[in-house]
Amino acid sequence: MLIFKILLASAVLLLSLVVAMYSTLIERKVAGFFQDRLGPDRAGPWGLFQPLADGIKLFFKEEFMPNTADKFLYILGPSLTMLIACLTSAVIPWGPDIVINGQTFSLQMADVNIGILYIFAIVSIGVYGIMIGGWASNNKYALLGAVRASSQMISYELAMSLSIITIVMMTGSLSMRDIVNQQQGFNWNIWYQPLGFLIFLICAFAETNRSPFDLPECETELVGGYHTEYSSMKLGFYLFSEYINMFISGEVIATLFLGGYHFPFIDKLGLSPNVFAFVSFLVLFAKITFFGFIFMWIRWTLPRFRYDQLMRLGWKALIPLAILNVLITGVVILLNQ
Repeated sequence: MLIFKILLASAVLLLSLVVAMYSTLIERKVAGFFQDRLGPDRAGPWGLFQPLADGIKLFFKEEFMPNTADKFLYILGPSLTMLIACLTSAVIPWGPDIVINGQTFSLQMADVNIGILYIFAIVSIGVYGIMIGGWASNNKYALLGAVRASSQMISYELAMSLSIITIVMMTGSLSMRDIVNQQQGFNWNIWYQPLGFLIFLICAFAETNRSPFDLPECETELVGGYHTEYSSMKLGFYLFSEYINMFISGEVIATLFLGGYHFPFIDKLGLSPNVFAFVSFLVLFAKITFFGFIFMWIRWTLPRFRYDQLMRLGWKALIPLAILNVLITGVVILLNQ
């Protein structure tokens, strides 16, 4: 069982890295589609080797460190950001149990009964990687980007947490496995919590620093934001962590609101347990891919907010709406008892 868990964790980590790597290519292709151009198509057929070329370029770029930087924290910042991005998926169920040589194995690295709390605990630590990197660089643009990132992520975590409370109230459990199991068939939480889904989706954009919420990296104001003074693979860690976070965000949204690996009538096809688990995993991955496209679509469609608009949306719109949604959900649950 321990060997299986190690293999599963390694597979999820490898999948996250591969998805993050090729998300850069897909995003540039999507951007080309919206801008009526081809996108990268020189490195390999259809540009499929472009992520490899970009990775090699990052490895061989000059590795520098500012003389006035705090060297330990300067290295810790991107390392912590990358580590936090990879830890979030530990409690996500990737599919139903599989059977190998008569023994049942769970496609979930850690089936803890406080899975949602674990996710929010890990996500809340992610702000430290950005703040440490921006402060340790000893650069005013990097520091301003880090301050923007920390205030933005903390502000939108409040609305995101409140939107999840309604899911916990409905299911009566903090376990991700229990939440998925209660959405079998087409009994998805999005039908019962459309407002909570919308709030969570908007907050996910802000938490991943994706446009139109990319104020921490705003190149027109802050050069490059919190990673202005980074190069080579330290910069690569920050860039990779953004795409991993985007992948994990789509995974969490699909798990909480769109039934996870469940799909209507899939359990009535009479498939063997292992084939059923594989098809279920493909269903979950398709949902994640859909949300990845939504993230890219929004980035290349909407203009960037001003910072005061960003904070006003979080504090004066999303948080009151999330509180109202909690109250309405509580009243409906009481009336239905």
